[in-house]
Amino acid sequence: MSGTLTRGAVVSTFLRSFLIQGSWNYHTMLGSGFAFAMLPGLKRIHGADGQALDAAVQRHLEHFNAHPYLAGVALGAALRLEADGADAETVRRFKLAVRGPLGGLGDALVWATWLPGVSVMALALYWLGLPGWGSAVLFLLVYNLGHIGLRLWGFRVGLRDGRAVGRSLERANLSGWTARLKSVAALLLGLLAGAVLAGDGGLATSGVLWTALAAGAFLAGLRVGHHAWRPAAATVVAAIALVAAAGALG
Repeated sequence: MSGTLTRGAVVSTFLRSFLIQGSWNYHTMLGSGFAFAMLPGLKRIHGADGQALDAAVQRHLEHFNAHPYLAGVALGAALRLEADGADAETVRRFKLAVRGPLGGLGDALVWATWLPGVSVMALALYWLGLPGWGSAVLFLLVYNLGHIGLRLWGFRVGLRDGRAVGRSLERANLSGWTARLKSVAALLLGLLAGAVLAGDGGLATSGVLWTALAAGAFLAGLRVGHHAWRPAAATVVAAIALVAAAGALG
C-alpha cells in the first residue's frame, strides 16, 4: 500500500453510503453503489498504483445485497480490510458472509418495525389534534434520527472492527431492539385505534357502516393477521387507507 486512510477519505466514504442504492440493478444489486462508496478510501490506500486500484474497484463491483441502512457495516469493515492489506479472497468471503445477516436484521428492524412504528405514532398524534404539517415534520425528525443514527453506528463499528464486526453485532442485539420496538409500536397502534374510534370526527360518530368496517378489520386481523407478510407494515397501510377514506367521505 502506498497510502493510509485519512479522516477525509473515511468521511467521504460514509457520505457516499447514502447513495449506495443509486445504481441498484438486478445483476449486482448494491454492488456498484458499494464500489462507488469505497472509491475515496481505495484511492487513498492504493495511491498511484492504478493496477491495484482497478483490481480493488472490480472486486467491490461484484454482487452485494444487504439492507441499505446496515450496508455501512460491511462498507466500513471492507474499508478496514483493504487498509490492513487483506487479500482479495478474504475481502470477498467476508462480504459474502455478512450480506445475508445484514439484510435480515435490517428488514426486521427498519421496514417491519421502525418505519411502521413511527408512522403509527405520527398518525396517532394527528388524530389527537396535532396539525398535519406538525405530524409530518415529527415523523421525518424521529424516523431520520433512527435512520441516520443506525447508518453512522454501523459504519463506525465496521471500520473499527473489520472482520471481527460480528461480535459487535451480537453485542448490539439488534433482534432484541426489534422485539422491544415492536412492543412500543403495538402500544402506539392501540393509541391510534382509540383516537380513530373515539376522537373528534372518528368512526364512533360516522355511523353504523364505518363501525362495522372497523369491527370487520379487527376480526380479520385476529384471524389472519399473524400470517401476513410484515404484519406491522400491513397494519400501517390499512390505517392510512382508513384515515384517507374517512377524510374523503366525511
